[in-house]
Amino acid sequence: MSLRIIFMGTPEFSVPTLRLLVDAGHRIVAVYTQPPRPGGRRGLDLQKSPVHQAAELLGLPVFTPVNFKDPEERERFRGLNADVGVVVAYGLLLPEAILNGTRDGCYNGHASLLPRWRGAAPIQRAIMAGDAKTGMMVMKMDKGLDTGAVALTREIEIGLNMTAGELHDRLMLVGAKAMAEAMVKLEMNDLPLTPQPEDGVLYAAKIDKAETRIDFSRDASDVHNHIRGLAPFPGAWFELEIGGKPERVKVLASELAEGQGAAGRLLTDDLVVACGSGAVRLTRLQKAGGKPLAAADFLRGTPLAAGTRLS
Repeated sequence: MSLRIIFMGTPEFSVPTLRLLVDAGHRIVAVYTQPPRPGGRRGLDLQKSPVHQAAELLGLPVFTPVNFKDPEERERFRGLNADVGVVVAYGLLLPEAILNGTRDGCYNGHASLLPRWRGAAPIQRAIMAGDAKTGMMVMKMDKGLDTGAVALTREIEIGLNMTAGELHDRLMLVGAKAMAEAMVKLEMNDLPLTPQPEDGVLYAAKIDKAETRIDFSRDASDVHNHIRGLAPFPGAWFELEIGGKPERVKVLASELAEGQGAAGRLLTDDLVVACGSGAVRLTRLQKAGGKPLAAADFLRGTPLAAGTRLS
C-alpha cells in the first residue's frame, strides 16, 4: 500500500523528506514550491528552488503558485484527490481550503519542540536562547501558526558550540525520517494526535538584519549563542578598522574562553575578546567579499594584537 501525497516545500531542508517519501513507495501526485526567484551572480537569472530541482529530477509534476487566493488554484489542489499533504518549510500560509483539501488533511514537519518556537526561525532562535535541546515535530496543521496537534516527536541535543547550520543539517535528516515514519502510521490508521500544551509558547520571529551586529557588552554565553545562532547565515558581525577604514567582519564560529576586560577588546593575540562578563574566542571569520577562514588563517592576513577594539 502507499499514500497519494501532495508535497509542499521549498529550501534544501525539505528535499530529504521528499526523497524519502518517494523511496518509501508513496505516490507523489504533485509538488508545490515557491516560484523561481532572481539569482545568479548578477541576480538576473530566475533560479528554481531546491525542491523544484529535486522534483524535476524525480520526474514529479511541480506547481509554483504565488498564493492560493485564486479559486481555480484551490480547485486544482482538491482535484488531485490526494490522501494527505506533507508540508516542510514551504513558505506560504495555507488557507483552510488547502488544509482541508486532502482526505486526511496536511501534516507539517516543524524544527522545534512545540509549543516552544512556533514561527519562521526556530533553529536560529533555539540556539540564540541557549536551549540545550530541540527536535523535529510532525503536527497536523490547522489555521493557526504552528498550533496543530502533534503526531510525532524526535528530540536531539544542541551541542555547546553547535551552529545553526550544523543543527539545520542534522534536523533536516531527522525530520525526513520522522515524516516517513508518520506516514507509515497514518497509512495504518495508527497516528495519534496530541494537542499542544497552552503553556510555554514562544515565537521564533524571522531574523532581522538589525539584530545581527555583535554586542560584546553582553555576557559571554549570550555573545557565543548569538554568533552560533546566526552562523552561517546571515552571520553575526563586528566592525574593525583595517587600513584606516572600518570593515565589517562576520564571525561564523566561536567558543567560550577565560578572561575579563573591557568589552570588545582583544585579550590575546589569538582572538580572545572580552565581553560584558567573561570572554569568547573567535574561531572562524569572514571579511566582506572574502572567504570563511579559520582564526589562524584570518590572522595571517590581518594580524590583530591584544588591545585591539572590536565594535
